[in-house]
Amino acid sequence: MKKILDAMLASLKEGESVVLCSVFASSGSSPRGAGAKMAVFADGHTMGTIGGGAVEYLAAQRALECMKTNEPLLKSYDLRPDEVESIGMICGGKVTVYSQVFTPRSAAENAVLRRWRELLDGNENAWLSLTLDGAYTEELKVLTAEDIPSDRQEYFTSKAVWKESLYVEPVFRAGKVYIFGGGHVGKALVPVLSTIGFSVVMFDNREALAKKENYPCASEVVFGDFSAIYDKVTITKNDYVVIMTPGHHSDFEILSQVLRSDATYVGCIGSRHKVAKTRELLIAQGYTDTDISRIHSPIGLQILAETPEEIAISIAAEMIEHRAKCIN
Repeated sequence: MKKILDAMLASLKEGESVVLCSVFASSGSSPRGAGAKMAVFADGHTMGTIGGGAVEYLAAQRALECMKTNEPLLKSYDLRPDEVESIGMICGGKVTVYSQVFTPRSAAENAVLRRWRELLDGNENAWLSLTLDGAYTEELKVLTAEDIPSDRQEYFTSKAVWKESLYVEPVFRAGKVYIFGGGHVGKALVPVLSTIGFSVVMFDNREALAKKENYPCASEVVFGDFSAIYDKVTITKNDYVVIMTPGHHSDFEILSQVLRSDATYVGCIGSRHKVAKTRELLIAQGYTDTDISRIHSPIGLQILAETPEEIAISIAAEMIEHRAKCIN
């Protein structure tokens, strides 16, 4: 979303209007769910996707019409081939898309885009709040938790909500991924996670590895002691921890500290022997089965991954699943 917002703001600065198409609701087997975004620019090119196919093509064409009239559009597309209003797709379901025009003159709304972009570089939960009067934008805001009106708290969750004239969508989820161990798998995992919306911190106890140039997609690279990680980092309830050090002793050192936190996800890579040995050490330290059950180990979805790159994909997939199931 950062690239989309950057491109939108650049176009507005150059004096060109842009339309942001957002999926408000979907049902059945529609390609994308609520919150999917596509920006349509004055020359007709697009960024982002709301599902591809006929829906995306028609939405893009109608966005250009909206740009000419400076009128928004709230439109539902039927994806069932047996319906009179069908657009020819066969996946089934329905998608409702809202197309909002941003012009260089709409200072207040453009300020919202800038604030939205700034919050993506922070570490606070943030939501897009849009109040409609029919198809027209009555109020557009990007809110953090402290900004949410007390009478609307129920709508600001981890999922997009569309209720009558109010649409609320989480646009940023607080939290970082701390990867402990920057070997082959760790190095492969950083760019994968960074492309799916995670802010990644690489932590290694080897000075030669713990350098930003080795992990260009990481938001931060930390050189520190595995036995004293809290000297360098703070782990919160919103954070993910991925442990992939070379040995079971360093895994244990990190786990014995991390399990005292409220980290939402704790994963540890390793062979069955390594996992078993680490478990023994934790039990000897007084950790219970309940404590140890928090650990995803073996880490990642079981897709028969072998190479570092394949293992990185399996870990990222498990983290996507975990993130999708979390309720703020």
